[in-house]
Amino acid sequence: MANDSTLFVSVGNSATAPHQRPFSCTISPVVLFGVLDHYLRHDDKQDKVIGALLGVRSPDGTEVEIRNSFSVIYTEDAQISLDKEHYTNMHDLHQRVNPEEQILGWYTTGPNLTPSSAPLHTVFSQDTGHFRPIHVTFDTEQLLKSDDMGIQAYTSAPVGFSTKPGDCLYLPVPCEIKYVDAERSGLDMLASAKSSETRSASLLSDMDHLEVAIGKLQEMLQRISEYVDSVVAGNEKPNNAIGRYIMDTVSVVPKVDSASFEKMFNSHLQDLLMVVYLANMTRTQLSVAERLNLLVSN
Repeated sequence: MANDSTLFVSVGNSATAPHQRPFSCTISPVVLFGVLDHYLRHDDKQDKVIGALLGVRSPDGTEVEIRNSFSVIYTEDAQISLDKEHYTNMHDLHQRVNPEEQILGWYTTGPNLTPSSAPLHTVFSQDTGHFRPIHVTFDTEQLLKSDDMGIQAYTSAPVGFSTKPGDCLYLPVPCEIKYVDAERSGLDMLASAKSSETRSASLLSDMDHLEVAIGKLQEMLQRISEYVDSVVAGNEKPNNAIGRYIMDTVSVVPKVDSASFEKMFNSHLQDLLMVVYLANMTRTQLSVAERLNLLVSN
C-alpha cells in the first residue's frame, strides 16, 4: 500500500503471534492535524474529544491505512452517547467526496484506555463490516509539548463466548505515521514553528528551498563518506546491503567534470532566478493594478 517515495515514522510496537501475518496500521499527517484542531476547539466542559477514522484496508484486513477523520458530537452523563444523526450526516458527506474511504474505527484523546471505550467500540463496529474497528488514542498534551507522538493503536478480540456489547480485549498494534515527499516541506515548516518563540513560521522562497536541499545533500554525502572510510579502516563491520545500495546509487551518477558541472549548475540557477524575478514582477503589477482600480472606483 506504500510507494517508493513514502516515508514512515514508527510510533508504536506490538508483538505478533507465530505463523501469523503481521498487522500494520499507518496514519496520514492530515489525521494528526485534524485531531489536534478538534482538541484545541473542544468544549471546556468535556475533557476529551471523539471522532471517526476513515481510510482503506487490504482484502485480508491485515493492512490498514487511515487517511481521514471527522469529529463526533457526544454527551456524557452516566455513560457516553454519540449524536447518531450528526455522525451519519458526516459519514454520508465524506462518502460523497471519497467513496473509497470507509469507516475503520475511531479515535479519542488521552494517554490510556478508559472503561467507556468498550461501548463506543461496539458502536463503531457496526460500520466496519466483518472487520474489527481500530481504536487510536492521541495523547495531545504529550504531542503538543514533546517530540514524542503519543499515539497508540488498538484492535479488539472477543472475551470467551460472551455476546454482550463491550465484552472485548484490547490488543495493541504497530502504528506508523505515513507521509509522502510532497507533504514533507509542510511538516518541516510546522516543526520549525513549534521551536520558535512566536509559534509561527513563514513559507520558504525557492532560493531558500534550494539552499536547504543542497545542505541536506551535503550532509548525506558526508555521512556516507564517513561510513565508507570507517569500513575501509576496519573500524566498522561492513554491511553488504548498504554497500550494494551505495554502489547502485553511485553508478547512476553521470560522469561530469567539475567545470562542466559548475557551468550547468550556474545555468539552472540563473533560470531559477529569472523565474523568481518574473514572479515578483507579476505580483507587483497585480498589486499596482488593484490599487489603481480602487482609486478609480472611489
